[in-house]
Amino acid sequence: MVCRVKKIPALTDLASTDLSGKRVLLRVDFNVPISKGIIQDDTRIQAALPTINHLINHHAKVILVSHLGRPKERDGSASLEPIANHLASLVSAPVTFTDSAINRSLIDQTEALQDGAILCLDNIRYYPEETANDPVFSKALSRLADLYVNDAFGAAHRSNASTEGVAHYLPSYAGVLLAKEIHELSQVLNSPDRPVAAIIGGAKVSTKFGVLRNLLGKVDALIVGGGMAFTFFRAKGLEIGKSLVEPDLVDQAREFLAAADDSTTELVLPVDQVVATEFSNTASAKVKSVKDLSSEDMGLDIGPKSIELFQSAVRMARTIIWNGPLGVFEMEQFSKGTKALAQCLATHSGKTIVGGGDSVAAINQLAIADQFHHVSTGGGASLEFLEGEELPGIRILKGMS
Repeated sequence: MVCRVKKIPALTDLASTDLSGKRVLLRVDFNVPISKGIIQDDTRIQAALPTINHLINHHAKVILVSHLGRPKERDGSASLEPIANHLASLVSAPVTFTDSAINRSLIDQTEALQDGAILCLDNIRYYPEETANDPVFSKALSRLADLYVNDAFGAAHRSNASTEGVAHYLPSYAGVLLAKEIHELSQVLNSPDRPVAAIIGGAKVSTKFGVLRNLLGKVDALIVGGGMAFTFFRAKGLEIGKSLVEPDLVDQAREFLAAADDSTTELVLPVDQVVATEFSNTASAKVKSVKDLSSEDMGLDIGPKSIELFQSAVRMARTIIWNGPLGVFEMEQFSKGTKALAQCLATHSGKTIVGGGDSVAAINQLAIADQFHHVSTGGGASLEFLEGEELPGIRILKGMS
């Protein structure tokens, strides 16, 4: 199924008079890593700034909503207060944090908010009604505002009160970031500049099979690496030793390989691996052909011939999408494949799009994120989008048009 997303109502389509003095409930994805109250990576906060600044500059009263982690109860470690404090250093508007419950008192706070000011609510997942997408809770949330803007692409695949339910009760729009994510990923699926190469990595093929199937026949080259490749090697009858494998998916992998043979898409698998006999950064490692692994070997990164093969495949492409690392990149000696591919893409003249938490972490480690055409803020959301799924947070906005 080709994912075709019609034009949805966008924040930037609104006139200044539509926003000035209006209370805008802005759903953002500020689910960022925090340690001892210090934000370790503010990429997602930075990504939301164009929408926040647009609202501030048009004198809207901004009510920020986000989740942080998956708290079972009100826990100080899951509070958004550190995020509100950090945001205050990034914008020119006053930022107030509130841990008030969603009730009449909070409505009063939103009404008293200055034009162009920000009120940051505490973790929306403190309420079990959020993930249940409870309609009563969604309606209560809607009373905090006059308009709703969704800019949380990373949560758009969740049918939650703050991502889907509230849009049933308010005029609703896509924020700058959400609109950009939809545009970039839709273009890859529907009207890319060809040739197109997709690199899909990561540990488990079970989380990526939907993407692989949807891309087959749509892209010119489909490059598969990471731990997920070993399920395909097992399907080919190769010895994989102690490498990661999902035995219950071997038959599906075999069927996929057969489908790839009949497809216009060239399937590219690793030809060599960096192997060790234990999962350790200090383990003795060596390079072996994928045809020569022993029963004791554990494949932990693609080898130099695979790096060259993958780089050759992407150099011929004009559009490249990458999701998932090619090895255990958290361990230095097994990070060479992922880093080499990242650096190759960073210098590529074509359109390069990267998504998925681990892939984004890799390019952030190398400080090359600004060299990519688009860095998606959605992990699971970008995967589901590439599978051709219609995300709940986007589908409801389409219904507004």
